[in-house]
Amino acid sequence: MKANGTGDSFNDVRLVATDLDGTILRSDGTVSGRSRNALAQLRAGGVELVFITARPPRWMGPIAAMTGHDGIAICANGAITYDLRAERVVDSYPLSAETALEVVRRLRHALPGGTFAVETAEGFACEPGHLQHQWDEESNPRVADVLQLLESPALKLLFGHPRRTADSLLAVAQKAVGGLAEATHSNPERSAIELSAPGISKATTLARLCNGWGIDPSEVLAFGDMPNDLPMLTWAGTAFAVANAHPRVLAAVTRFTASNDEDGVAKVLERLLAEREVAQTANIAPRSINPLK
Repeated sequence: MKANGTGDSFNDVRLVATDLDGTILRSDGTVSGRSRNALAQLRAGGVELVFITARPPRWMGPIAAMTGHDGIAICANGAITYDLRAERVVDSYPLSAETALEVVRRLRHALPGGTFAVETAEGFACEPGHLQHQWDEESNPRVADVLQLLESPALKLLFGHPRRTADSLLAVAQKAVGGLAEATHSNPERSAIELSAPGISKATTLARLCNGWGIDPSEVLAFGDMPNDLPMLTWAGTAFAVANAHPRVLAAVTRFTASNDEDGVAKVLERLLAEREVAQTANIAPRSINPLK
């Protein structure tokens, strides 16, 4: 096991992919000065950066403001590719109405008493009583039965239950929905799970981007903390979990860094930047791209 990534080399890294909440964002939702500096140096050095998050695009404004309004974000667990500079959706991969309705039917049967919410291109909508304390207060959500909400394509379906933990919900839901949808969660403290179209995850959308940019998985450095990060961490050539990560993530990876509140991501990026500087001094020019131009 490579605690803290001892012995790793970053010479071949061309792209850094990082989760936001619980990973590079501190617990107060900010990006520290140390992290901002590392991200700026990363871009200046020709390494590409992709933020990968469960957040919808409407929650990306503060992130863009803190990190320079530049680059690509993969939102809603892979369902949306979002250009932070232009503030527009580039691609989206929704659940079909037929699939979403079957997922609803199966979850209602397996977990009676739960409620649904939906992320669509128009925003957030939910059933009455669905996790009201978690609503985005500025979104003014539409409230209706989920069968009405699914009249628009669902980019992400959310399911909450007042008497279940996120981990227990996920275990039951994965069995119930089978291959109909990708089920995961991004916060064990919330009694909710998130469901995307089959075959859509942080990893698949990142892989699609990298394929278009000519970047191999071995050239990707990834950071995460929650079960929804596991596909990405497994796919990337080099993957780190922050110290505050979910037990499943800590058990699945072999490289670890400090917690989100201790600038764990920045500490690894500083090592990467130092190694690149040494390589450049030795006239070993690292490969770089600029996929947004």
